[in-house]
Amino acid sequence: MFGLTTGLFILLVIAILCACAFEFINGFHDTANAVATVIYTNSLKPIPAVIISGVFNMMGVFIGGISVAMGIVALLPMEAIQSQTQTQTLLMVVSMMLSAITWNFGTWYLGIPASSSHTLIGSILGTGLAISLLPGHEFGDGVNWSKAQDVGLSLLISPLFGFAAGSLLLIASKTLFRSPKLHTAHSPEEKPNVFIRILMTLICMGISFFHGQNDGQKGVGLVMIILIAALPTYYALDTTKSFTDLKPIIINMEKAATSIEEKTTDLRLKAEAQKLQANLTAFKAKCFECLAKDDEFSAKDRVKVRGNIYQINKGVKKITYNAYAKQNFTTEISELKQGSKQISAYTDYVPYWVIVMISLCIGIGTMIGWKRVVITVGEKIGKSGMTYMQGLVSGIVASSTIGLSSGAGLPVSTTHVLSSSVAGTMVAQGGKKNVQPDTIKKILLAWVLTLPVCMALSMILFFIFRLFA
Repeated sequence: MFGLTTGLFILLVIAILCACAFEFINGFHDTANAVATVIYTNSLKPIPAVIISGVFNMMGVFIGGISVAMGIVALLPMEAIQSQTQTQTLLMVVSMMLSAITWNFGTWYLGIPASSSHTLIGSILGTGLAISLLPGHEFGDGVNWSKAQDVGLSLLISPLFGFAAGSLLLIASKTLFRSPKLHTAHSPEEKPNVFIRILMTLICMGISFFHGQNDGQKGVGLVMIILIAALPTYYALDTTKSFTDLKPIIINMEKAATSIEEKTTDLRLKAEAQKLQANLTAFKAKCFECLAKDDEFSAKDRVKVRGNIYQINKGVKKITYNAYAKQNFTTEISELKQGSKQISAYTDYVPYWVIVMISLCIGIGTMIGWKRVVITVGEKIGKSGMTYMQGLVSGIVASSTIGLSSGAGLPVSTTHVLSSSVAGTMVAQGGKKNVQPDTIKKILLAWVLTLPVCMALSMILFFIFRLFA
């Protein structure tokens, strides 16, 4: 099938099942982020809360776009895939997935709110570094470090922002909303008024939707890495688009880069323009060569073209961020941005069936196994019970942070944003003595260890599987 040997096809199915398993576990591992506050404020009973969360997680994957998914795909440079056989690349993905699944399942079993984002990205970076240790590679060339830096920054800042925003918003709410009922821990049987219940339910829906949009897209990105590696003829580029349309786009971008290179007096900008010009010229030659034998546009050619598009977009980004270029080359920058967007359409796409599959995995996973981490978030972060205002504030912080990150195409830790915002509200409510230090230590330890442990585990599995490739 698809021109694969029986062994490769079985390996492809295993890799896709691993991606589905990761999203399934992600669903019940991260359900606490959406339902903990709505359950512990007695706004919804657990079963309807989890069902609503599952449905909105699925909706987030369906209609949330693919920017985060493409960010995950971009973490592994095309050179990393090109340098290996199909079998080796699929085994690389399996090692990456097993590393992420092991850590995610282990932290869920222990009831520790750990980050699925950290887990996945650590596993991807680990396999990327493992590739760079192979003969013929330079150390580190198996990772797209510029993209890794953006992702790492978002993962580092988001929990700090969650804690600070949760604290400040709760302090502000005490001034704006003075009702003692909002700021006093309620009894387990007491239910909030209709307005709070509706608001908490809407927040639960929002967190669930944005979780699906962000974390669900990670699963979509994983499946795309698998498909590009195993079936590049079908999935390295969007085959529904006409490749002849690339010609005028590349020529116009080449003219803009040449204009900047010839006119600028900024040496750094000149160097970047020369580099982009060279990439465009090489891409044009390769693309035109492939188009001359359109029906023989091979898998290898498609992977190369995809890698070339990434390099061009990287160069455009550097030029458009240059202050001198912004001031003096607005027309050229506009041309480069437009061209970058047009050529990205050939790589930034996802087949509909992938979105359906991942949305079902994360949605069904959300409805199973939710209780362990929910208890930690709802009962073990703070010493006092969660007030209505704490639930509202931490929910608003989590949903808005995750939503903005998804819009920017950055994977963010849903778990750490909500956990840190809950901790922030607990500190604002009763001071630093109002948090349970043992739980906070476990969460911080998981936050610190997740990345290096998953990197190390994926590297070990990569080299073990390499023995059988």
